[in-house]
Amino acid sequence: MNDNDAVPIPIDGTLDLHNFSPKDLKYLIPDYLEECSRAGIFQIRIIHGKGIGNLRRSVQAILKRLPQVKEYKPAAENAGGWGATLVELYKEKH
Repeated sequence: MNDNDAVPIPIDGTLDLHNFSPKDLKYLIPDYLEECSRAGIFQIRIIHGKGIGNLRRSVQAILKRLPQVKEYKPAAENAGGWGATLVELYKEKH
């Protein structure tokens, strides 16, 4: 498998970024959210880990620019706390 091979991931509303390179996020996140929307999933949890917050900030910067994102916020403690971001998508195109 080379760097250009697609990695199949389940479209189930949870995207765990631990297995992906940060350079892939600008394509991965919009594509994943689009597939969730097509599957009728409008509440998504993106797991980025706690660390020093660089990945979280990158994720949120991408989410801020996506027109299909209605809102995003840190997850509750029982859903990952500040190591995950909850995303709500619009049900119609914007």
